[in-house]
Amino acid sequence: MKKIMLSLLLLMAAVSANAQFEKGTTYVSASTTGLGLSYSSSEKFNFGMEFNGGYFLQKAWMLYGTLGYDHTRYTDHFQIGAGGRYYFTQNGVYMGIGLQYEHATKSINNVQLCPEVGYAFFVNHFITIEPAVYYHMSLNDFSDGSKVGLKIGLGFYF
Repeated sequence: MKKIMLSLLLLMAAVSANAQFEKGTTYVSASTTGLGLSYSSSEKFNFGMEFNGGYFLQKAWMLYGTLGYDHTRYTDHFQIGAGGRYYFTQNGVYMGIGLQYEHATKSINNVQLCPEVGYAFFVNHFITIEPAVYYHMSLNDFSDGSKVGLKIGLGFYF
């Protein structure tokens, strides 16, 4: 009996998660990208916030825009960018790629290619907790401008 109830619960969760990735759904999220969860060879401590807004053009395909801020020991970094995501509707795993422009207070300007892999865990029909692994690959200064990290966010689908 326990197995049947658990199977039904998982099926309902999968069906409700699948409904959120439909064409016309709007997405808004806020994530923390630092607190020691990222690494760059030029920066040891990092605290960051990222805000995203997106729209599903087709089932499981989303275009989004992003604004970000990172604080390191010596500089502040501001980012603006755009990208796309594909959601595997069976389980909430997504893959995304974006392009962003980063400006640092020490007159550093950087263009970055930003692939990521994450998971949309639905708390209810509209709210998700979204852990993701990302890599910001600098197109200007690969060795010092690139970083890899983990971000944890809160997403809203409506």
